[in-house]
Amino acid sequence: MMKALLLFLFAISSSLFMEPCYSSSGYWPPSPGYWPSHKFRSMNFYKGFRNLWGPQHQALDNNNALTIWLDRTSGSGFKSVRPFRSGYFGASIKLHPGYTAGVITAFYLSNNEAHPGFHDEVDIEFLGTTFGKPYTLQTNVYIRGSGDGTIIGREMKFHLWFDPTKDFHHYAILWSPKEIIFLVDDVPIRRYPRKSAYTFPLRPMWVYGSIWDASSWATEDGKYKADYRYQPFVARYTNFKASGCSAYASRWCHPVSASPYRSGGLTRQQYWAMRWVQRHHMVYNYCQDPKRDHRLTPECWG
Repeated sequence: MMKALLLFLFAISSSLFMEPCYSSSGYWPPSPGYWPSHKFRSMNFYKGFRNLWGPQHQALDNNNALTIWLDRTSGSGFKSVRPFRSGYFGASIKLHPGYTAGVITAFYLSNNEAHPGFHDEVDIEFLGTTFGKPYTLQTNVYIRGSGDGTIIGREMKFHLWFDPTKDFHHYAILWSPKEIIFLVDDVPIRRYPRKSAYTFPLRPMWVYGSIWDASSWATEDGKYKADYRYQPFVARYTNFKASGCSAYASRWCHPVSASPYRSGGLTRQQYWAMRWVQRHHMVYNYCQDPKRDHRLTPECWG
């Protein structure tokens, strides 16, 4: 009964509030010419993942679509069964409409539990918003960081060219020993190359997803908080993909690629699509922030 009510609320709430402005069809990115998500099979949720926290706020339907939600009592999260040292990790996600300030919906890689206070992390995070404003998709990379104020974030933020609350869209991270590529519906939006071991995550990580209250910083640096008059805040995940070299694979396991090139990288057409997205939809780049101490981010220098 509760699950049906949540899904009903999720379906109708977008019609109750002012809708945010997203780009018109004339501002969609050019075709990347290659679709890496088609290379990797979807998996049954319970074959690749398990509940991490908030089990009472998580439900899987018969179509392998996972619903997780946040209310004033709890959020919810899940975690892959295996750690990986490289791979392609993706999920199709549909976000909650309306007022979602303070709420984070995330899909990410981390080894926080294996290395507490000194962990690596690669994030896709959807920063909740207020009425009439679009979601912000934040990509981030942490290396040997912690949550105690010493962490060095490497954020790039985007406003999407579609409304992510209307339908499922596929979000993915390609992580290899030489690069990290973030993709939205197979369009590369960011490439983070390995320039040194100091600025690149190399230790095995698990795949996570979650919804939680980050009111202290998520929406306009904490100006707007989660408002539980609009609870529950619901996110749906499906089309789970996690393919690559697990931490237990032999050293001969070859990293996967986001392009037709077995050695990795992107094609010229993929680069063109990525530059287009960054030109038209990127709203923040940590390398261009004059308030940041770029002695701590040497990857920005060259």
